[in-house]
Amino acid sequence: MTAIQIRVKITPMSSFLGEHSVNVDSSLWGYFLNAGLIVKFVLLLLVFASIISWTYILQRGFYLKDIRKTSEQFENLFWSGGDLSEFYAKSLKNKVNLKGMEAIFLAGFKEFLRLHQYGSLSAESIMESAKRAMRVAQMREQDKLELHLPMLATVGSTSPYVGLFGTVWGIMLSFRALATVQQATVSMVAPGIAEALIATAMGLFAAIPAVIAYNRYATEIGRLLNRFDAFQDEFANILLHQAKRDIPETTTA
Repeated sequence: MTAIQIRVKITPMSSFLGEHSVNVDSSLWGYFLNAGLIVKFVLLLLVFASIISWTYILQRGFYLKDIRKTSEQFENLFWSGGDLSEFYAKSLKNKVNLKGMEAIFLAGFKEFLRLHQYGSLSAESIMESAKRAMRVAQMREQDKLELHLPMLATVGSTSPYVGLFGTVWGIMLSFRALATVQQATVSMVAPGIAEALIATAMGLFAAIPAVIAYNRYATEIGRLLNRFDAFQDEFANILLHQAKRDIPETTTA
């Protein structure tokens, strides 16, 4: 009986794929280089938005920290029982660099002194003008506090959608390229989908810090504004008592 020898030749999987085998660079830079023009534009746009977002996040963080510190220092000094005229003189010399609660104090007391010197106005009229001046000063301070927050809100809300657009576009091109191939394999589809999904990941990377920073800073700004409101009310009561005490003496003289 003749022995039959069977030889089995093991062929690598890459030979079955033939010309369709792909060497995939799994690094982020490799995904970027292999991506299409639209996806590259989306990625660059998201990187730029992320850089701008982090710049504003750091800038706002240091600014709010400085405002909180200077307001606490001024508030402690103000309620220590010093003379308002001395506080006013010091603030007036440094009015260019004033911010926060001290800027509100300067605006209110300046208006109070300006109207108080006439002597013909009632205490209520003087206080109404002083309160108006403090409200205007607080609005200016609020604008400074909320600077760049709309940009953070825009980055946080739109970046995921921009990234999703890049992903959809990349996946669409990947499936469109498969239309010209008779037999599709995972190695042909996976790289294109991975490149497209990088856009979504980049969108989330830009959006998440912006949203966290916006919510934190908005809450902190709200607390500062509440402190400014409380200071206005208390300072207005002090000025009202002083106006009622001084105006009768001025009118009777």
